[in-house]
Parts: sequence; structure tokens; C-alpha cells
Amino acid sequence: MTAPISILMCSPDHYDVDYVINPWMEGNVHRSSRDRAASQWEGLYRILKDLAVVDLVKPQKGWPDMVFTANAGLVLGDKVVLSRFFHKERQGEEPYFKEWFESKGYEVFELPKDLPFEGAGDALLDREGRWLWAGYGFRSELDSHPYLAKWLDIEVLSLRLMDNRFYHLDTCFCPLLDGYLLYYPPAFDSYSNRLIEMRVPEHKRIAIEEADAITFSCNAVNVDRTVVMNKASDPLKKRLEACGFTVVETPLTEFLKAGGAAKCLTLRVTEPLAPLHTEQIGVESRTIELNGHLLDSGIVNRALDLVNEGGGSFQVLEFNLGTQKQSTSQAKIRVSAPSHDVMSSIMSQLIDMGAVLPEVEVCDALLEPVIQAGVAPDDFYVSTIYPTEVRVGSEWIRCEQQRMDGAIAVTTKDGKPTATCKLLRDLEVGEKVVVGVDGIRTAHKKEPRDNLQKEFSFMGAGVSSERRVELIVEQIAWELRQIRDRGGKVVVSSGPVIVHTGGAPHLAYLIREGYVQSLLGGNAIAVHDIEQSTMGTSLGVDLQRGISVRGGHRHHLKVINMVRRYGSIQKAVEAGAIKSGVMYECVTHNIPFVLAGSIRDDGPLPDTEMDLIKAQQKYAEQIREADMILMLSSMLHSIGVGNMTPAGVKMVCVDINPAVVTKLSDRGSVESVGVVTDVGLFLSLLVQQLKKLVSPISQVGA
Repeated sequence: MTAPISILMCSPDHYDVDYVINPWMEGNVHRSSRDRAASQWEGLYRILKDLAVVDLVKPQKGWPDMVFTANAGLVLGDKVVLSRFFHKERQGEEPYFKEWFESKGYEVFELPKDLPFEGAGDALLDREGRWLWAGYGFRSELDSHPYLAKWLDIEVLSLRLMDNRFYHLDTCFCPLLDGYLLYYPPAFDSYSNRLIEMRVPEHKRIAIEEADAITFSCNAVNVDRTVVMNKASDPLKKRLEACGFTVVETPLTEFLKAGGAAKCLTLRVTEPLAPLHTEQIGVESRTIELNGHLLDSGIVNRALDLVNEGGGSFQVLEFNLGTQKQSTSQAKIRVSAPSHDVMSSIMSQLIDMGAVLPEVEVCDALLEPVIQAGVAPDDFYVSTIYPTEVRVGSEWIRCEQQRMDGAIAVTTKDGKPTATCKLLRDLEVGEKVVVGVDGIRTAHKKEPRDNLQKEFSFMGAGVSSERRVELIVEQIAWELRQIRDRGGKVVVSSGPVIVHTGGAPHLAYLIREGYVQSLLGGNAIAVHDIEQSTMGTSLGVDLQRGISVRGGHRHHLKVINMVRRYGSIQKAVEAGAIKSGVMYECVTHNIPFVLAGSIRDDGPLPDTEMDLIKAQQKYAEQIREADMILMLSSMLHSIGVGNMTPAGVKMVCVDINPAVVTKLSDRGSVESVGVVTDVGLFLSLLVQQLKKLVSPISQVGA
């Protein structure tokens, strides 16, 4: 040991719980006994006086939390990084601590005023002096960590706190002599726990249970082989003793009311071992720009929440608010993350949201070759529904065949680079795939302030279970008529529930009248439609009377057998065996249909494609150039179709199950709408509304 250990404390002359800035203070305002607090502090002081040199800073009236000297700053050698308190209730302590440090000859470093950092409460040296553990998430900002690394010339490892009961790192994390660590794993996110496990061997990690955590067992003072804390369970004491430590308990319950205990009440101002001076920091920072109706649409809030939830932090550098109704706003935000992997995850989601890098930071996309067919390089960019551009050779090129959950393959065609969204299974050796998040941008349709400005966006990206279904149907009918009259394309993805609920005749009407240009579904929609049109039942139930028919459970098999005898649905229609229904109208009006099979299909029908990959390819072909997709009561097929569909295609998902509707709406497209209702009722209302409308073409002809 090169020098005696010195600890800074502050007597609790003015201590009280005067306000609430953490969960422990809730219900404890002015309920602390000053006499008991003084007695408990004195007990801790006496214990530490026998173990180290204890200096005192003068308490100041009006600053009751000054007793928690751990938050005065972070000391290493003759340098101190002064705290920048998050809450105004503690900011007045800063000049008094600064004065004390300067009086003792320390070189004082001060962070920018708007960058919170709460000293040794959120920054703990490894007891071997090899690195600094730095917490963030509640009181200290991640962006303070690079300053610590630079000023103290030490490696900094960033840990994200997740439980607001443990708002400072020292409330749930205590490095001990010889590389041991006392900590509460649930207080941290998964990335931080992995980082801890990578740095601290398993036999030296002492993970505690919640019962010990909430008595602040981790908020301990370690001097040599002695560990001083408020309280420890018998199993914890035995484990520490087995590691060669002596546990000293001293009650600090009055300070727990303010959210602190032994460690909070002390600041270690000397370290027995000098650190290895190697400035290192894993924190990455990027700047993004957002443009649009940022407040009205909630984009800014979603972006900032995304950064926080992803394990990063942010600083809004600029925000220019649109001053007129039609004006857009612009924001420039600095995003920080504790590692490259975390930053990549956050940035990919921000790009999906429409964020772009400032022009001065834009570079070409990083491309890596496919070396195994059907396998993308690691860290490949995952495509979304939104139109995406990739920067290649200093030029932006639009991705073709946009869809969700693919990779972006870049090839050269006629001397020019092309980018295509491809499923992993379709990647070919020699193609180059976009990896990382540089050189990528997505285009989002900007939602207007007044949703009524757009005839369809009034239903934008929401689930409607309580809105009047009739109003929604009226708008959808109007849009269907517009698409039909301009020669557009409507694709219907359907499930057998359409037949069971009596909606098949209405869907047949839509096909017959030219409102549907393609039909997608499974084996069941065709089987039960044909069963209903030929035998009057669906799943053996008479749809007119609503009762089961004797032997009706065999009807669908008879239908399958009949169609198989003819060889296809089309041949059965041509032979007169099928005279009405959805499939009949598809055949007679040359409407293409794709039936995708599943493991439970009976038969199946000869038209059903049982090769899943081929079925997906056929679905994708039918979706291409679609103006609208009606997803009618089929979770499996609706979700599959949604993943294949790029942004810009109007989607209507109708299902009695809100979960299905919500999942489709969660795609985030402003053109999508969910309707929670019976699909038979929906189709009936839709047909009624269409019959009321008069075609614009008919009006012109008249």
C-alpha cells in the first residue's frame, strides 16, 4: 500500500428528507429522525476512523443531501471530476465541494453544465485499479464517460441501470479487494451483465438476492479485507467470509429513507493502487437528423424513447419548430451508445424511422460478399417496408423489390450498381450485401397535421374497435371505387372465416364487380367456399339455418375429392360442378388466385401449392403493383402478406381478434388501418356502401 486510505464524509447537521428525487424518498418527507440519523452516522464514522483517515467537509444549511459525499465527485490521484447533479435540489452542493477539493490541491475538472454526472455514486474504480465502472440511466449521462476516460486517463466500462430503486451505480454494485465484485444483476440490462461477466471471473462474482439488495448491502465501504454495510443476510455474510472478507454491519436506516447507506455517505479520496493509465472508452456517438411534423406525429418522442430503451443516451443539438400549419420541423440529435453493437442496433431502428445522417457524415454503404449461398454476412442490414436508398460510389440508388426482413444485395448491371431486397435464402455467392448502417436511408410518407387532408390517412396506422365501423367502411368503399375506376389493383388475403360468417357471397360480389384483382389464401378458403356453394354448408354447418347437418363433417372431404377428380378448380367450374361462390367468380372473371398449403390441409386441392417457398414467391408476385390489400380474417396469411408488402400500399386488416389487427398496424405505415369486427358484417356493409355509390365514369357517360 503506497498511501493510507482517506475517506471524505460530511456530518448530518442539516440532514432531512425534504423532497422526493428517488423512490426511497416517497412517503418519507420529514419523517427522518435527525437525532437517530446523527447517531447512525457517528457509528459509521467511528468504524471507518479505525480503518482509514477520515476528512470532513463542512455541512451547509439548505442542502440536506450534502451528507452523501459519494456524489461530490470522482477522485483519482490528484485529479477530481466534479459532479454535475441531475436534480436542482442538489446542484447547490457543487460549489462547496469544489471549494474543498481546491483547498486540498486537487486539479478540478468540470463537465458542461447540461451534462449530468454524479461522482463516485455512478463511477467506481475496480479495486485493482485497472478500470473504471461507470453507471448511467437515471442520474448520470453516458456522454460524460468519454470525459472521465480522457481526464483520468483510464479505461471506462459503461453499465446501464434499469431499476429506478437503484438509481446510482453504488446502490447495487460494489467492487471489492482482489477483483471480487458484490452486485445485484437484475439492476442492469443484459448488455451490462454480459460485460460484467466478461471482466469478472465467475468465482469472484458475488451476486446477491433482492432481499439483500433492498437493504443496500451493495452500498458498502470496502477497506482492505473489511466490508462495512447497513445489513447483510446470513448467507451473504457467509459467502463474503468464505472469500476472506470480514463483514461489519452498522445500522443506517435513517439514510435509507433518502436512498443511501454506507457507500453513499463516503467518498474515497485515495486509492492504494495506481491504475494502469490507458485511456479507453467504448462509447460511440453519432448525429442524426429528423424532418417532418415531428411533434404532431410523435416522431421525436418515439426516436428518443428508442434511444433510451436501446441502451443509449441523447442530446438534442438543434430543434427548429415549424411555425405554420403546413410547416415541417427539423431536429438534430446526438446519439451515444456504450458499444458499437448497441449503437448499430439503435441506428438501424432510427434509420427505419426515417432518421438520416448529416450530409457531412454520410459515406458509402459498407458491402461484404456472400461466400455461402443463402447466408448473409454478419451484421447485415435488415430491410423494412419503407423505400430504401443505398449509397454506392457516392450516389444514392433506390432498392428494388422493397420488403421487410430481407438483406440488400448490390450487384452491377450494365455498368451501374443496382440494389435489391432479397430473402436470405435467395442470396447468391458473389453478390455483395449491405452491412452496418452507414450509407442507408429510408423515405417515409409524411403524415399531414390535419389527417382529414388525405382521404385515407384519417384511419392512419391505428386499430379501430370503438370507431363507428360504418364510417370506416364508407371510406374504404370510396377508395375501392377510385382504384377500380382508374384501373388499379386490389389484392384480397382471406381466411375460411369469411365463409363461416356468411361473407362469401359479398366477397364474390366484389370479385364479380371488378373490385378485386387477385385472391390469396390457404387451402381452407377454397374448400369451404366450394362446400358452401355446392352443398350449402361450411364445416358441416347449414349456413341458412345455423345448425349442423348429419354427416356434414365429411362434406369438405367430398368437395376435395370432387375437385381432384376434375383436376383443378377451373376444370370443375368449366364442367358445371361449381356454379357460384368466391372461387367460381375468380375463374369466370380470370382473377388469379394463390392457395398456400399447410401441414394440416386435408387433400389438399390440386390447385394448392404445398411448397412453402414457391407459395411465398407466388404471393410476392401477386402483391407487386398493388394499390390496396384487404386482409380478411386470416392471421397467418395477413402477417405473411404484411411482411412482403412495401410501404405505400394501403392495407386494411379486418379481424375479430384485436391482436391480429394490432400486429399488422404495428408495421408503422400511415396507410394501414385495422378494423376489429366480424368479417362477415364488414363485407356486408362494404357491399351495401358500394351499391350506394355512383361510378364517376358512369356520371361522365350520362
